[in-house]
Amino acid sequence: AILNLKNSIIKKLEVLDELKLYKEVELPLSSVLASMEIEGVPLNVEAIDYYGKSIHRKMDAIKEEIMSYSNEEINLNSPRQVGHFLYEVLNIPKPDKKGSTANDMLLKIVDEHPVVSLLINYRKYAKLTSSYTDTLPSQVFSDGKIHAMFNQALTTTGRLSMSEPNLQNISIRDEEGKLIRKCFFYPDDENLFLSFDYSQIELRILAHVTGDQNLIDVFNSGEDIHASTASKIFGIPLKDVSHQQRAIAKTVNFSIVYGTTPYGLADKLKISPAEAKTIIEAFYNTFPGIRTFEEKEFIKTMLKRRRYLKDIHSSNHLLRAFSERAAINAVIQGSAADLIKVAMINTYKALLPYKTKMILQIHDELIFKVPKEEIEIIKPIIKNAMESAMNLSIPLQVEGEEGKTWYDAK
Repeated sequence: AILNLKNSIIKKLEVLDELKLYKEVELPLSSVLASMEIEGVPLNVEAIDYYGKSIHRKMDAIKEEIMSYSNEEINLNSPRQVGHFLYEVLNIPKPDKKGSTANDMLLKIVDEHPVVSLLINYRKYAKLTSSYTDTLPSQVFSDGKIHAMFNQALTTTGRLSMSEPNLQNISIRDEEGKLIRKCFFYPDDENLFLSFDYSQIELRILAHVTGDQNLIDVFNSGEDIHASTASKIFGIPLKDVSHQQRAIAKTVNFSIVYGTTPYGLADKLKISPAEAKTIIEAFYNTFPGIRTFEEKEFIKTMLKRRRYLKDIHSSNHLLRAFSERAAINAVIQGSAADLIKVAMINTYKALLPYKTKMILQIHDELIFKVPKEEIEIIKPIIKNAMESAMNLSIPLQVEGEEGKTWYDAK
């Protein structure tokens, strides 16, 4: 069936101006992904088993503390039982009409009773065990490695995803989640992990695709982008920007990339929607070029990948607003996906004469297995391949670090 469809699909790609994307990016990338899947990633089963047991001990201690507030056993994995316990037994005010026990709702009532924060922590550990420490050992092959699958055509933005298992979801924001990366290391002392990560790639792409001169100037000047944004939206000199104002600007910068609403930003910053709206307007006034996305029924990434927005002209305000936010997100995320794919192809080719192997792609980060004797030779080669992947109106920057474990290469 696929062979019968080939000619008509190729013609359609030509009409949509996506044939180059297919032939020069997606097709050669499939070979790169195959090599990464075959190479695999080393996981020390003893190390992750030891770490998993320490997590289970923490869960047991938290559960015991939670149960000290109850006269009967509670299944902490049952939303119904937890809801009854919180809102009827302990009489904690409900965060919504239904008495939801979802984490975002629990965060709203975290100060109402000590049991709420205990429950949030218990769930965090439960997720670590169910997703990683209890399951990853069974996915290690006889060679001591995990050979996960990279999904090339699954996401709407064009980003790569992983499955069996998904190593992209190991948290780097939470230290205990990040510690799982300490269990990934080579059993010999001959190979290291090397990680190279694009610096603020989404904001750089935002500056490039919108052509906003103010944003381009910030990057080209070498200024701290978040401090510079704070200076502009709060109307204060750069030297007077406080740590808190920079943190707010950082949240705003990344929220704009994801197409936030005043309500979404208000929730993140713990301010009123009116205040959030004022901050968003100040951002757009500072970088007016970012409003230039056209309201078409599809958007194109930098390499002309399309995403269709069926509700962009909907009479339903909510559907239309969602599509408008998705348009910004799809252009930026999709272009970032284009970039990392080109970088992977270029880097793979540059590494062919060496023993170094690319083993993982985690969003805007590439991770390598590097023999110790190649480490200083290989770093400038990878850096050059990644930074020259695309020619933007502002320079691309990558930062690298090596280490014995995946955790150390951060």
